[in-house]
Amino acid sequence: MIAHSSSALRAKAPVKTGPASADGRDLLTQVLLGLRLDGVEYGRCVMRAPWAVAFPESREARFHFVAQGGCWLKLRDADWVRLNPGDAVLLPRGSFHVLASDPDVPTVDIDALARVPVSENIYLVKPEPDADEAADHSVMFCGSMRFNLDPLHPLLAMMPDMMRAGELAQRDPTVPAMLEAMEREVSLDRIGACGIMARLADVLAASIIRAWVECGCSDSSGWIAAVHCPSIGRVIAAIHAEPERDWSVPELAGLMGASRSRFAEAFTRTLGETPARYVARIKMFQARRWIAQEGMRVAVAANRLGYDSEASFSRAFKRIIGQSPGALRSAQLHARPRTAFEARAPR
Repeated sequence: MIAHSSSALRAKAPVKTGPASADGRDLLTQVLLGLRLDGVEYGRCVMRAPWAVAFPESREARFHFVAQGGCWLKLRDADWVRLNPGDAVLLPRGSFHVLASDPDVPTVDIDALARVPVSENIYLVKPEPDADEAADHSVMFCGSMRFNLDPLHPLLAMMPDMMRAGELAQRDPTVPAMLEAMEREVSLDRIGACGIMARLADVLAASIIRAWVECGCSDSSGWIAAVHCPSIGRVIAAIHAEPERDWSVPELAGLMGASRSRFAEAFTRTLGETPARYVARIKMFQARRWIAQEGMRVAVAANRLGYDSEASFSRAFKRIIGQSPGALRSAQLHARPRTAFEARAPR
């Protein structure tokens, strides 16, 4: 079995192999595009050459859409990449990067630029308050967002540092309309602008992911390869849909329609890790979300994930996450405000 479990005490749900799970590509696409993003801040930047801005490493994902003028982008220890009008990039792990009108321009930190606040978490950046958007200006829409998954979650960890969707506006006709709506929200100080921006940015980021997947990328491994392999995609989608399930290699092989050895070899070749390791990581990241965000008791999380004992669960959790679940829950409880009921309750 993949996880230490007390499954003998439970009735197992049948493995779905019918029409509903026939298209692994569609199922995996649902998993990928099911990633949610909460907005942190958004900005519309009008930059007059020469300019160069450094974006420090961040826990939040960042995206940039070039509306006018074009620019250059450089990740740490990588070559400069040209971005043209219509190009969009998503940096899912908030890697350090530089945007510049020319690679030779000295950089300034993004936080050093003068910002004109529009409303909560929305800002404008212009060279002068009354500057026109002339032909020598670059106009970009920038945002920082937080995924609903842990930054080390396998889905995010398998993404590259930068996902580029060239000429996104031309590939997806809905994008210009979204960007127009976002620009309206930036320029008009209206109630609820940040919430609307968050939902629009959510869709825009999903569009970047989809365009990047459809372009095929240059990566022949990881989840991109899984998208183009329906049988593996079906397996990954099932694991993510039911992280609590006590998945076994024979069950997963059955979803793929292959022998155990052929399945294990294909899965490891495509994802870069064994099915057991992948399932264990998904379980532990699910557990971390339950404990850190919902305050779930460690024993309850262990039971929901099918572990025989809290001790065996804690060992697996610490091995994968690097911290004991008890320490995580304790930190979470001390970090959040106590309710009046909790304040009165005995410790």
